Amino acid sequence: MRAAAVEYASAGAERRSFQRVAVKIYGRFMLEDRTEHPCQVIDISPGDVAVRCDRIGEPGERVIAYLDHIGRLEGVLTRRLEDGFAMTVIASDRKKEKIAAQLTWLANKHELDMPEDRRHERVAPRNPLTVLQLLDGRQYRCRVVDVSLSGAAIEVDVKPALDVQVLLGNMRGRVVRHFEDGVAIEFATVQRQETLDAQFS
Repeated sequence: MRAAAVEYASAGAERRSFQRVAVKIYGRFMLEDRTEHPCQVIDISPGDVAVRCDRIGEPGERVIAYLDHIGRLEGVLTRRLEDGFAMTVIASDRKKEKIAAQLTWLANKHELDMPEDRRHERVAPRNPLTVLQLLDGRQYRCRVVDVSLSGAAIEVDVKPALDVQVLLGNMRGRVVRHFEDGVAIEFATVQRQETLDAQFS
């Protein structure tokens, strides 16, 4: 894939034309009955998404999707597919421009295989078990895979959307990446080594 794989029409265009990008990213979606279901994106553009899933809604039904690397999307189910559905994306021009930039980044990452830029050395903690807390108070037991002064990778059963603020133990941060078994968190401030030692010893 090339950076040019994502095309965003000019803001003044009456009809917007988007080129879909084939990606392998996962997520979940919520239908109007408020049930949530896992899905895998087949292809995506800033204007629409096709997903593979076990539960298929009805055309015209509103859908809220939470996709790895993309975040929260709202839209309407436009058609049923053999093993999933397609939905339009309802978003402002600014939001669609942001999605286009994210898709270009994904396309250039060669299916997410490029190494992440890490500012601080990551180590496996002696005591990896802790609690991930969302801002609404929900708490989930998690296991810290590795941690640095600026962030941590954790194995957890839930995947909050990208940019969602969380507490890992007593350290505030935000979700910056999803992976198969959990999420990566960037701390709001660079931690002191003594703080990490106290948290995970």
